[in-house]
Amino acid sequence: MKEFQAVYFPIGVPTFHLESAQKLFDASAELLNKLCPGVAVPGEMLLSLDKLGAFADTVDPDLIVLQNITFANAAYASEIMHRFRDVPVLLWTLREPVIDGGRLRLNSLTGAYSAANAIKRFRCEPLEYVYGSPNEEKVAEKIGKVIRAAKLRFDLKSLKIAAVGHTPQGFGFGRAMDLDLLEKFGVRLESIEARELIDKAKTFTDKEVTEYLADAGRRIRGLENTPEKNRLDFARLYKAYDEYVRQGGIGALASRCWPDFFTAFGTPVCAVLAMLNDLGVAASGEADTYGALSMYLGQKLTGTPAFFGDPVSLNEEENTISFWHCGTAACSLARKDTGACAGEHCNRHIGPTLEFGCRPCPRATIFRVGQDPEGNFRFFIATGEVLDKPQQFLGTSLVIKTDACAEEMVHKTVEAGWEPHYAVIYGDAADELEMLAHMLNINVLRF
Repeated sequence: MKEFQAVYFPIGVPTFHLESAQKLFDASAELLNKLCPGVAVPGEMLLSLDKLGAFADTVDPDLIVLQNITFANAAYASEIMHRFRDVPVLLWTLREPVIDGGRLRLNSLTGAYSAANAIKRFRCEPLEYVYGSPNEEKVAEKIGKVIRAAKLRFDLKSLKIAAVGHTPQGFGFGRAMDLDLLEKFGVRLESIEARELIDKAKTFTDKEVTEYLADAGRRIRGLENTPEKNRLDFARLYKAYDEYVRQGGIGALASRCWPDFFTAFGTPVCAVLAMLNDLGVAASGEADTYGALSMYLGQKLTGTPAFFGDPVSLNEEENTISFWHCGTAACSLARKDTGACAGEHCNRHIGPTLEFGCRPCPRATIFRVGQDPEGNFRFFIATGEVLDKPQQFLGTSLVIKTDACAEEMVHKTVEAGWEPHYAVIYGDAADELEMLAHMLNINVLRF
C-alpha cells in the first residue's frame, strides 16, 4: 500500500537574496523532516517553473507544504494546483529575515498573496496558512497539526467501518449510506446482520471461548459475579466479534444492541463493544455509524479510546455537561480507584455491562461527525476538561467542564438539531479535527 507522503515545495525566483533563502531552505527542510520523517524535499530551491515541474514529476503528495522561499508569481502555485487538485495545501510564509532600511531579502509575504489568490481559484475549501520562520515554536506547532490532520485524511481512505444490524426505530441519525462515506471521507462501509454474529457465537463451545473469558476477566472487575450462562455467552459474542473484525480488517464498528441481544441471545453486547474499544477498534452502540467514525478519528489522533455517549445532564453552576451510556466504554478509561466493574443493563437487568465513572483528563475534546437538516456533513468540536468525578448513573459516565459556556453549547446544539451521541476524546484534538474538516470541505461548529 502507498505510504503517506508530505511534499515540500520551496518556490521562488533567483533575483532575491539567495544566501538568506538557502539558510531558511535548509532550516525548513530540517524542521519538516523532524515533524514528518520521510517528507519529500527537493535537492535545491525551486527557483524556476522548470525545476518545479521536474520535482513535481517525482512525487505523489498527500500533503503539500508550499513555501515562498522568496517571492514567486502565481504561475508556480497554479502549476501545483493543476497537477494535484485534490491534495491538501499548507501555505507557509517566511518572516523577512532583516529589516534594516536596505534590500528586501525574500518578499515571501507578497508571494503568499499571489499563491493564495491562485489556490482559491482552484478550490473552495478553507486554506491552511502559517507565517513565521522555521525556528519559531508556533510555526512548528501549526505545521505539526496540519501534518496530523492530513495523515488522518489519508488513513480514512483505508478505513473499513462495519455496520452490524440496523439502527433501532427513531435512531436513524446514525445510519450511514455507503456512497456518502466513500465520497466524502474515502471510507468503505460493510454491513452485516446482527443475527449473523449471534448465530456464529452460538456455535462456540465453552472450551473455545476460554481465552476470551480470561482476557475479559483481567480487564473487568467482578465479572465472575455475572451468572455463568451470561458470562459464557458474553465470551462467545466477544470471540465472534473479534474474529469478524480481525478477518475483515475492520477499523471501526457500529453495532445494534437492543433489543436483539436481549431477546434473541439473552446477553447484551455492551461489554463486547468495550473490549473492542480497548483493542483499538472504535465501537459504538445503537448502530451509530457516524458515532463510530467520530470515535475512530479521535482515537487515531490521541492513541487512546474515545468515550461514546449521550449528553444527559447540564450543570450551569459548574459549567459542566455529563455524558453517559449504558456500559460500552473501554475499560482503560475507568477511574483508577474503582477500575472497570461488571454490572447489568440498567433497563433490562441482564449482564454483563460495564459500570464505572471515567478517569479525569486535563484536556479533552467533544466531537461529532453529524449532518445538518439538508443532509450535509458537519463537525461539532468543543474542548474542556474531564473532571475527577464518580460514576454519575448506572452504566459508564464522565463529566466534562467545557472551555466555552456549557449552557450556551447545549441550547445551540439542540436548537440546531445536532445528534444525541458524541465522542469525548481524551486529548486536545480540536485544531486537527477542524483542519480535517477544511480538507474535506465540511462546515464546523466549534466552541
